[in-house]
Amino acid sequence: MADKVLMLGNEAIARGAYEAGVKVSSAYPGTPSTEISEFLVQYKNDVYEEWAPNEKVAAEVAVGASIAGVRAMACMKHVGLNVAADPLYSVSYMGVNGGLVLVVADDPGLYSSQNEQDTRMVARAAQIPVIEPSDSAEAKDFFKAAFELSERFDRPFIFRTTTRLAHSQGLVELCDRVEPEDKPYEKNIRKHVMMPGNAKFRHIEIEKRNLELAEAANTLPINMVEMHDTKIGVITSGIPYQYVKEALPDASVLKLGMVNPLPRKLIEDFASKVEKLYIIEELDPMIEEQVKSWGIPAVGKEILTVQGEYSANMLRRAILKEEPKLKAPAEAPQRPPILCPGCPHRSVYHVLNKLKMHAAGDIGCYTLGAVAPLGVVDTTMCMGSSISTLHGMEKAKGKEYIKNWVAVIGDSTFLHTGINSLMNMVYNHAAGTVMILDNSTTGMTGHQDHAATGKTLQGDPAYAIDLVQLCHAMGVQNVTVVNAFDTALLEKTVKEETARDEVSVIIAQSPCVLLDKSKKPLYKVHEEQCKKCGACMKPGCPAMTKQENGTIRIDDTMCTGCGLCADLCKFGCIELVKAGE
Repeated sequence: MADKVLMLGNEAIARGAYEAGVKVSSAYPGTPSTEISEFLVQYKNDVYEEWAPNEKVAAEVAVGASIAGVRAMACMKHVGLNVAADPLYSVSYMGVNGGLVLVVADDPGLYSSQNEQDTRMVARAAQIPVIEPSDSAEAKDFFKAAFELSERFDRPFIFRTTTRLAHSQGLVELCDRVEPEDKPYEKNIRKHVMMPGNAKFRHIEIEKRNLELAEAANTLPINMVEMHDTKIGVITSGIPYQYVKEALPDASVLKLGMVNPLPRKLIEDFASKVEKLYIIEELDPMIEEQVKSWGIPAVGKEILTVQGEYSANMLRRAILKEEPKLKAPAEAPQRPPILCPGCPHRSVYHVLNKLKMHAAGDIGCYTLGAVAPLGVVDTTMCMGSSISTLHGMEKAKGKEYIKNWVAVIGDSTFLHTGINSLMNMVYNHAAGTVMILDNSTTGMTGHQDHAATGKTLQGDPAYAIDLVQLCHAMGVQNVTVVNAFDTALLEKTVKEETARDEVSVIIAQSPCVLLDKSKKPLYKVHEEQCKKCGACMKPGCPAMTKQENGTIRIDDTMCTGCGLCADLCKFGCIELVKAGE
């Protein structure tokens, strides 16, 4: 009997990649997809894994491996697919040699993202088939099926997951790894070189392939019909299937494992057997719009929402008109998002706040500089956008306008898409100060390495890109490196650099406090000496609290010994009482 183990959805996908015989995987960390690559590393003797600088590169690496004749994959979150859209739309025309699958994790409910875009809609526009599992067991099995279908129909596939699936656990049956023979590479300019004449031919070819795939979808085992009471029929896919089974256990269900292209004959047959048809899908009405366009009566978004995650109780209310009897939820303390104690970004933002600076922000932990009490970050749009946003402001309003503005961007994000933006500033005679907040990791997604940390995903040593030399190579003359916790020097540097009429870069360096697992120094407030001025409280460190009598107390279970509070206390009331070990 095969072993069954409890696995997260992301872990099951990694296992599916291993069992499918994948040989190359490239990814950029992005919650909720990050752990797939981290789980995949355990199979590094069989699978090559890497962190790429961004999702476009990751997708192109996977395409190259596929052309060479092996099964390959790339992993990213939904907004990362935007970065990879350029190769995505073209590889749709090219097709594959070895099987090619892009794992894309959507985020209904916005747990860790700046929007709720639906990957299925992007895939439909790019004419890319999409497979979506509903639990960990299917995540593993469907992933293997995706490679088989990719090679059978000469199509790249998107494997869509969501936050709920990625981070939920389920039983997974372990199987042996298959070792498909590498497919021989054949020079085929008409297939692999996307110039206009070739692309026209390939467009015709993929339309034929898509029709074949749509026809095959009617009999694929990943599309399953469960006939029960025919008064209610439901078409659904992915995690919403779990809510349907809980809320409507007696309903007949068509569970779609392939959500693009849709199995029209199967859907029409199912719809003809039920009295009332519901289409239940999170986010956009992708299935619903197509089904209704075929003249099939159905109920969907008119009673359900296009926003956020669904739940069994939501379906009970909308379909059965039942109000679930729920116990009053336990009172839980509010926990607003905040930078960790000892985070080097806090001292940077404290200085910017003191100087009444505005910051064009980016995607990372440092986005929290937008919230109180720091309140420095004014804009955040997407990866790498901070520098371009600052550039646009300067070109719109002039150099004097941005004297009290900076762009803030992390080291990983700078390498992701910030480099081109800085290059554009230099090239177009811009002015403005860019602050690279270098904490030596990709912090927000759980401390992954990148091209400037000196270590690969597999843990091997690698050349670490020198950010100073990189900025100089692009023509930035003024590059200053400052310890993020040296607030006096940081303040002086910000004043000097923002006064310039040319591009300048400040690299505020200090490793993420969570990288060092050793015991930290400990600071204590001498309460009898405390002047109750509150200066040490301004950066908003969660380890510090004001007591009823107005004096300050440091929680020694949270203090990481960064020393920022002691630096800010002009009366010497805060003292280092225990050095790190």
